[in-house]
Amino acid sequence: MYNTYRNMNNHIFEDIGERQQTFTLEELSKYNGIGGNPAYVAINGIVYDVSSVKAWAGGVHFGVSAGKDVTEEFNTCHGDSKILDKLPKVGVVAG
Repeated sequence: MYNTYRNMNNHIFEDIGERQQTFTLEELSKYNGIGGNPAYVAINGIVYDVSSVKAWAGGVHFGVSAGKDVTEEFNTCHGDSKILDKLPKVGVVAG
């Protein structure tokens, strides 16, 4: 089943390589950028590490908190921006 999923979504796995991890939304919530935790956000099913982005200092960016799926907020603000191309991809969201 994993290989079937991987083959269907090969473009995602090519981009993130073998470092990928699958996150549930509950697991993702632990990566909120608070108390030394890294700051991760999910956008369009891919989890990005925004820890080194100054605009995400403290796990918050213009009122949007890390550790969540922020697809809607990102698309509303950034649209087809190439911002995501510069961020480390650390996994995918389960489901």
